[in-house]
Amino acid sequence: MMKLRGPLLGHCGSGTCWKEQRSAVFVILFALITILILYSSNSANEVFHYGSLRGRTRRPVNLKKWSFSSAYFPILGNKTLPSRCNQCVIITSSSHLLGTKLGPEIERAECTIRMNDAPTSGYSADVGNKTTFRVVAHSSVFRVLRKPQEFVNRTPETVFIFWGPPNKMQKPQGSLLRVIQRAGLMFPNMEAYAVSPARMQQFDDLFRGETGKDREKSHSWLSTGWFTMVIAVELCDHVHVYGMVPPDYCSQRPRLQRMPYHYYEPKGPDECVTYIQNEHSRKGNHHRFITEKRVFSSWAQLYGITFSHPSWT
Repeated sequence: MMKLRGPLLGHCGSGTCWKEQRSAVFVILFALITILILYSSNSANEVFHYGSLRGRTRRPVNLKKWSFSSAYFPILGNKTLPSRCNQCVIITSSSHLLGTKLGPEIERAECTIRMNDAPTSGYSADVGNKTTFRVVAHSSVFRVLRKPQEFVNRTPETVFIFWGPPNKMQKPQGSLLRVIQRAGLMFPNMEAYAVSPARMQQFDDLFRGETGKDREKSHSWLSTGWFTMVIAVELCDHVHVYGMVPPDYCSQRPRLQRMPYHYYEPKGPDECVTYIQNEHSRKGNHHRFITEKRVFSSWAQLYGITFSHPSWT
């Protein structure tokens, strides 16, 4: 046994080995704590929180005064985007509209605005059929064009407004603008416009001005709801929004109450789960739905925006 003790302890008999090990542990712990502090600091700067908007130093240019010239260019033909409605309604894609029987009320509106591939067939009792404008994201172009009976022929008066990053809309190969133009050959009455690159930058600048956050640095995607709300304020004297929940809704909703994100996808993701996950996600790019709603709330009185089903008052 005595012969074994020497080799096992080696030169640590004097206690230097224990001191070295303890020093190494302290160094490792210090490094880990430093990394955690730095990570938390960076996260705090980039992640959107439920709290009030931070960093807004001044109100951007009044949206009513934004120039229309070269903001929306025609994809088909050489028309110009109709520039004024007195009363507009935005019909969201929210399942809060199911069972409301709002269809007749929506049909009476002067101008109606819908988003992406939200259908009216089978849901007209609650959401109506009339579609004056349909705002479509680059990611929804194919879903819309694959169903012309629903989105083109059903409401031939519809004006389409497509939005997307320039590298998506106008890339040399597989340009979405060309896809839309080819669809227009089959439907000569289809009226379509795209948001110009300069206007896309304005949308980003507006987001930064309202939130204090750089969209790209904060890994955020603007939602179709953001584009639709701004376009509605530009086009309309008064805007009423159906189905959009207020910014604090998900913090007050009973946990057992499940609401599908889209009214036409009853088995789709839960609305609040989608909002909260996107709002607080650090990895990848995400929509900041709750932050956008806080901005909309601040615009309500300024631009004459009202909300119902649910009400924001």
